[in-house]
Amino acid sequence: MKRILKLMTCALVLCITASAQSLNGAGATFPNPIYQKWFMQFSSSHPGVRINYQSLGSGAGIHQLIAGTVDFGASDGPMTDEQLAQCKGKVLHIPTVLGAVVPAYNVPGVKGEIKFTPELLAGIFMGKINNWSDPAIAKVNPGVKFPNQSIVVVHRSDGSGTTYIFTDYLSKVSPEWSASVGKGTSVKWPIGLGGKGNEGVAGTVRQIGGSIGYVELIYAVQNNITYGSVRNKSGNFVKATLESTTAAAASASARMPSDYRVSITNPDGRNAYPIASFTWLLIPQQSRDARKGKVLHDFLEWMLRDGQRETSSLTYAPLPKEVVQKLQATISTVH
Repeated sequence: MKRILKLMTCALVLCITASAQSLNGAGATFPNPIYQKWFMQFSSSHPGVRINYQSLGSGAGIHQLIAGTVDFGASDGPMTDEQLAQCKGKVLHIPTVLGAVVPAYNVPGVKGEIKFTPELLAGIFMGKINNWSDPAIAKVNPGVKFPNQSIVVVHRSDGSGTTYIFTDYLSKVSPEWSASVGKGTSVKWPIGLGGKGNEGVAGTVRQIGGSIGYVELIYAVQNNITYGSVRNKSGNFVKATLESTTAAAASASARMPSDYRVSITNPDGRNAYPIASFTWLLIPQQSRDARKGKVLHDFLEWMLRDGQRETSSLTYAPLPKEVVQKLQATISTVH
């Protein structure tokens, strides 16, 4: 009897081991906090499934997906047609949440909110406005006493979707920026110090007095870094919140392309925050391993059904209902 029980136990262990699935992904740091929470929750409710995600930056995620060294990627900037053509099979862009990129700063003596116009942000990150006592900053912020201190610009050193969002915005609002620097996951920065990941930029801003950088909202909140409001297309100064980020996506639902590669920076809307974006999981429509394809399919369905309820706790905005409805048909093709 004991021998039979032992054999049955061994068979059960072998069965569980055979059915266990471990998936590996890499990419954007922008959504990393919510992804880590989602993957842990999904794994805990699906015994035998483990999803490992490395927060390396959007550029690295795209590169590893193309190379076939990960099961899925993640990016805050959509892949180009050229990059998609390099993939061995069709890759789907699956929007997961909405987030905001904020100008985070560390200005000694200034505890309140600093207001930024598009012109100020472009001028600062081009190095043309290089001191916090510059009259252009004071004009937008009457009553605020700024120190006579050099501005230290902090930007990403790695290929970054957060950089794509920020430079996409600057390219829309500043013809000079568009012509001289442009947009991309990596650009030739006119000035500044580099930090790796949203974590690196947030840490550098926190440590250096007089610094300013751009980070995803959750990283400013988690690191207790002050961030400013930005004048939007309607002329209103708006601070990044769940509501203002959701407002930025309001017009995107109606004009969402079939491949979901859309930019929502500098949108219309009185209450819309101007530097917001969807972030995407980059999912092979057909995985090389059918079992992994099944896990990806099940996770995406879970993400739409259950995961969206977790977004606000980490200061991300959930997907618009119209986008969720459209995605359900797209996810059904993943296998």
